[in-house]
Amino acid sequence: MYTLYVNGVEYHTEKNSKLLDYLRDDLRLTSVKNGCGEGACGTCTVLVDGKKTKACVFRLEKLDGKHITTVEGLTERERDVYVYAFGQTGAVQCGFCIPGMVICAKALLDENLDPTPDDVKKAIRGNICRCTGYVRIEQAILLAAKMFRENLPVPDDGSDARIGHLFPRVDVAEKVLGTGLFVDDIVVPGMIYAKALRSKYPRARVEKIDLTRALAHPDVVKILTAKDVPFNKTGHIIQDWDVLIAEGDCTRYIGDAIVLVATNHKETLDEVLDLVDVTYTELEPLTDPREAMKEDAPKLHENGNILTKQVLRRGDADKAIAEAAYVVTQHYSTPMTDHAFMEPECAIGIPDGEGGLLMYTASQSVYDEQKEISRMLQIPPEKVRCQTKLVGGGFGGKEDMSVQHHAALMAWATGKPVKVKFSRQESLNIHTKRHAMEMDVTTACDKEGRLVAMKALLISDCGAYASLGGPVLQRACTHAGGPYNFQNVDITGICVYTNNVPGGAFRGFGVTQSCFAGEVNLDLLAEKVGISPWEIRYRNAIRPGQVLPNGQIASHDTAYAECLEAVKDVFESSPYAGIAGCMKNSGVGVGLPDIGRCRLAVVDGVVHIRTSAACMGQGVATVCTQLVHTVTGVPAARIFHERADTAITPNSGTSTASRQTVFCGEAARRAAQQLDQALKAAGGDLAALEGQSFYGEYSGVTDPMGSDKPNPVSHVAYGYAAQVVVMDENKKVVRVAAAHDVGRVVNPQACAGQIEGGVVMGLGYGLTEDFKMENGYVKCKYGTLGLLRSTDVPPIEVHLIEKGTDDQNTFGAKGVGEISAIPAAPACANAAYRVDGQVRTSLPIRDTFYKKEVRK
Repeated sequence: MYTLYVNGVEYHTEKNSKLLDYLRDDLRLTSVKNGCGEGACGTCTVLVDGKKTKACVFRLEKLDGKHITTVEGLTERERDVYVYAFGQTGAVQCGFCIPGMVICAKALLDENLDPTPDDVKKAIRGNICRCTGYVRIEQAILLAAKMFRENLPVPDDGSDARIGHLFPRVDVAEKVLGTGLFVDDIVVPGMIYAKALRSKYPRARVEKIDLTRALAHPDVVKILTAKDVPFNKTGHIIQDWDVLIAEGDCTRYIGDAIVLVATNHKETLDEVLDLVDVTYTELEPLTDPREAMKEDAPKLHENGNILTKQVLRRGDADKAIAEAAYVVTQHYSTPMTDHAFMEPECAIGIPDGEGGLLMYTASQSVYDEQKEISRMLQIPPEKVRCQTKLVGGGFGGKEDMSVQHHAALMAWATGKPVKVKFSRQESLNIHTKRHAMEMDVTTACDKEGRLVAMKALLISDCGAYASLGGPVLQRACTHAGGPYNFQNVDITGICVYTNNVPGGAFRGFGVTQSCFAGEVNLDLLAEKVGISPWEIRYRNAIRPGQVLPNGQIASHDTAYAECLEAVKDVFESSPYAGIAGCMKNSGVGVGLPDIGRCRLAVVDGVVHIRTSAACMGQGVATVCTQLVHTVTGVPAARIFHERADTAITPNSGTSTASRQTVFCGEAARRAAQQLDQALKAAGGDLAALEGQSFYGEYSGVTDPMGSDKPNPVSHVAYGYAAQVVVMDENKKVVRVAAAHDVGRVVNPQACAGQIEGGVVMGLGYGLTEDFKMENGYVKCKYGTLGLLRSTDVPPIEVHLIEKGTDDQNTFGAKGVGEISAIPAAPACANAAYRVDGQVRTSLPIRDTFYKKEVRK
């Protein structure tokens, strides 16, 4: 028998479980999150006798008689202060890491109410945040310290919800206090648990599946194989991803599911999986896309190993290069990287008793889930109701089916509620990554440094399944020329199937890769010309009315030159500064349907915002709230943003391509304009509109890639950015300046926070992160991904450049989520080059403060 005192209450238990499991499963204290389960991420941080401790590390036998404090045990004063401080500073994004951060803050402030910024950085060093870049969390803790130290009252909410003004996120309290529900926080009566047996080999033929021993286990509810799946394929665009691998078929990567097991208790899942006997014939895996492209390579898919080939040609690149004064040609390599979002994948499927399902999920689109699940089960889409709960980060990694379809399949097959959750290692092994790319890039200019041409070959490692490999390759190609004014381009991209973990959507969506190559080439060209890296960019910067390399005419709000001007002094103040610029689309574009939808419903005197736009931390609920308030004047306290639900919220498309502020935001504005007119007709009496609803829709019209128009519209909007990374003589980053053309700022804290988080993610991509695989096997854990921690992050200064106008969509606002993560990596490479003269052509860059060895 063990005795624990949790938040001042005495508990007794005979279980010798981990503290994390006891707190979450037995006491239902769900502020304590399970992010990695291996002591690396800090989301499960609690106080044990006043000392911060990771609850996933210790079993109860080590804690007998100890006093445990979780966020639920904070005093009312502490709760109020932390909610206010984190809200005022914009310290909350997805929120999954925040309760753990609050506990770290309490541990520090209980000992020291006057901490330095370095004290705060050290206090949260054991906790990872993938969204914020730590900057605003540190500011929040310092503000809380001041409030406690000076016994300051928590001010009444006097925030201004109009766009452009300081307005705390609408979900800050539930995320700071841990009361908001992520899927794994939910327990449904009668719920069982399911898990898939994954392939033993990256590539092998499944000869036989024997369930005899597994079915004899007393806790088994059901075991499903491929023959139990009505339609055994999934995939957003191309349905090539097996739900379960059938006998006689070949596995394509180690994440392939062979059988799906359900048990009454989650603790027995692995026992049962160990009893499933699978006979394999192991085959040699294809892990290099260049090998997979060879004619004699074995076919991984029926149509061969090339998923897609994309070509973008304008002008005569070969002629321009031949006649150019200066030419630079380099080969570049960028690695596969993991999204490392804080919340591992989890879904619950609940039968509705009428042949349909209710799904609790945490994805980037409830409508994508509905479509794929209904197709798999061969039932009408309306029979699958998908509701999103809080989403603990996404960055593109929660667009594909990971756990949702398996939870749905087992719930449909058993008639019972089913939870499927990935461990962190399963998440690493199974879900999509950023595509690794090999790139040959030639850039040419005249004697004055005016760009004249680019020619490139991009080979993308698609991994085992298509996912979004095609669109990612398109973006890599359409953005390869960057935000510069030249007209001769010849870009070829090839996406190739291999037996690696699949590549998919990832913040930056292909532009991170081609931008790295293009921006490093620019510095080498500038050196040949004899001008500065800043000058070659400014001289060629696209300006309003000029034509981008992809043929689109730059709109009147284009502000790349202004971004460069904003960071000029920082760049020129240090001999070890590196600079890089980029552009990134808002919206899916390239001729595809792209629609934002929003309905405003007046319910009990409150305006309900209904849109399916998923919030993974970027703050779409807050953006929509501010837009509705700005248009109508309805107080923010009487505006409520509902979570996505296919039965209630109209389809506003996937939260991807930095599109929701532009598309969902404009739809919300249009609906709000109708509400405003109705309010005026009712004399401003919202109660008079009870039960009414107002619908807004915005459709982006673009041209397909390869259009023969002289100036095709590839995307409805572009953001632009310039980032400067300053290193010291040891090639340690000591300062970052990031200037972003955001069109119009909706929420200053959220906008700057997105940029800071993107910068830190970009620094990780450039300096430390790598997803290691060997011959098709994953060779990394969460703690070895190379994620930057608070003490690794330099000062970041953000410059918000606004040229948007009220007559544009969403008052001129553009998406900033993706672009913020793009330029930092090439800026790091260019900074290191200025220190030691070594050209870095692969990521993460080597021979720095962070990576001592030189890659041969």
